[in-house]
Amino acid sequence: MTSVRAILSFFYWIFWGVSSIVMFFVAAAISILTAPFDRSQRVLHQFTCFWASLYSWINPCWKVAIEGKERIRRNVAYVMVANHASLLDILVMFRLFVHFKWVSKVEAFKVPFIGWNMWLNRYVGLKRGDAPSIQRMLAACERWIRRGSSIMMFPEGTRSRTGKLRRFKHGAFTLAKKTGAPILPIVIEGTSQALPVKGFVLRGLHRIRIRILDEIPADAWQDLTPEAMAERLQDLYSRELGEAAA
Repeated sequence: MTSVRAILSFFYWIFWGVSSIVMFFVAAAISILTAPFDRSQRVLHQFTCFWASLYSWINPCWKVAIEGKERIRRNVAYVMVANHASLLDILVMFRLFVHFKWVSKVEAFKVPFIGWNMWLNRYVGLKRGDAPSIQRMLAACERWIRRGSSIMMFPEGTRSRTGKLRRFKHGAFTLAKKTGAPILPIVIEGTSQALPVKGFVLRGLHRIRIRILDEIPADAWQDLTPEAMAERLQDLYSRELGEAAA
């Protein structure tokens, strides 16, 4: 059984690599054709949602369920936050098919084809631990929110190596405080078991659940600092996941 999974995993990753080349050139064409009338890259982002979703759709080991999508108001620019336990989190979040700009480490933009598509989408880069980069990131996110685009962030900063919740940083909450945008909490479950931290052999069937919680309006935070907001959200996620922070 292990050898069968290894062979299937090999072909799956080959498909991923080859299709990424093709999909990138389609994305580049969409970017060029829509540039005159789509300054926020909404059409390109929807194509990117399709591109990313393709890899979970065709993988019989990953069963993705989305709950509470009706809570997302299409005409609202949110600060979207989600827990982060696996690289798979990024992939399955595209299954929402709603418009947002990712905040991601700058190294990801250098990945051939996939990272280049992030650049085409004008997602927001961040150099970890670099104060000027953090300020530029927050300024870029603020501009996108003012223009009606939601921002998607992992408040843990990086994925958990243990699958347990990490301490929340306050960047997303500083952004929400400054812009007055509502916060949309999104809980991801099951990804840490579905994709190994090391190695490329896919595991057996895993159910992945994405839960959109009720949005938190700006007036709920007006008397709190971003640091206090981060603590409140971390408590919320700890309860939803049934665990304490790692």
